[in-house]
Amino acid sequence: MAAETELVGFVAGTLTTLCWTPQAIKILRSRDARSISLITQITFVVGCTLWLIYGALIGSFSIVMFNAITIALNMLIILLKLRYDPPLAAAQATSSLSD
Repeated sequence: MAAETELVGFVAGTLTTLCWTPQAIKILRSRDARSISLITQITFVVGCTLWLIYGALIGSFSIVMFNAITIALNMLIILLKLRYDPPLAAAQATSSLSD
């Protein structure tokens, strides 16, 4: 792959990967993940996993590397979501509001 093409991939990957860092830090500091959609995060991780596989198949280091980092950051967000806002607790809170 041409060096210019990989450079664009590295810049794009850096920006799209770094955008998840503030969200993870915010959840860690506030211990509040109620505003995070678990389904959206899981769907995003599945999509990134497919991009990672695609990158491996075409031999694009930037696609593989940045999707691996993005998957790791989003898995952290999913784990924090499950820790600070477990689905059972959310269902119980909704149930008690309707009583």
